[in-house]
Amino acid sequence: MTSTALESTLDSLGIARTGSTGSSSTTTTAKKSTTLGQADFLKLLTAQLKNQDPFSPMDNTQMVAQMAQFSSVAGISEMNTTLTSLANKLTGTTPAAAMNYVGKTVLTQGTTAYGRTSGGLAGQVELDAAASNVTVTIADASGGVLKTLSLGAQKAGAASYDWDGKTADGKSAGSGPFTISVSANNGSTAVTSRSLVWAPVQSVSLPSTGSPVLTVAGLGQVQLSAVRAVG
Repeated sequence: MTSTALESTLDSLGIARTGSTGSSSTTTTAKKSTTLGQADFLKLLTAQLKNQDPFSPMDNTQMVAQMAQFSSVAGISEMNTTLTSLANKLTGTTPAAAMNYVGKTVLTQGTTAYGRTSGGLAGQVELDAAASNVTVTIADASGGVLKTLSLGAQKAGAASYDWDGKTADGKSAGSGPFTISVSANNGSTAVTSRSLVWAPVQSVSLPSTGSPVLTVAGLGQVQLSAVRAVG
């Protein structure tokens, strides 16, 4: 391909280059893109074949190697796009699936819990590190302490507890709502912890963009990604 033909082809593709024209040196900046797409590659290859020196034609082996290399890159790009789309499908939740949450209970981060119909309640303490002592305090709506549960030493992760619904003096605490607070320490060092409670899903919102949002009793709106378990 002649220098003029190559420069003209690169100009039409919007590819940046540095070169000289006549006696003055010029630098051409990219007009559209600094990368070659499949269509650009085919245009460049066609121009190269049309303008090659008939006495020194392009080597067939090199041409086949270039085409095979570009084909491999294009194939990998298409495969990545397909895999990304597949991953989004697998991790996404359809509107129909999201509606199935209504009427069920979910385990999520929160401090307000309702008692079970059979009495008491269950929950978890999520620990960022191991703790030598984990405590769960259950209070009534006005803040009065009903029961303090000691879970002892726990490993990092989720530590479960189950309260029978009885106050410290053995009386029934009713059905709630209850306020849950947790604390954890490893010796004299505080350990970051979070309260996870079971709560019923009242409704589901389906925004035009993003994932579905659950409306949970006592907790308000909860992102579907924040749900740890479904009961």
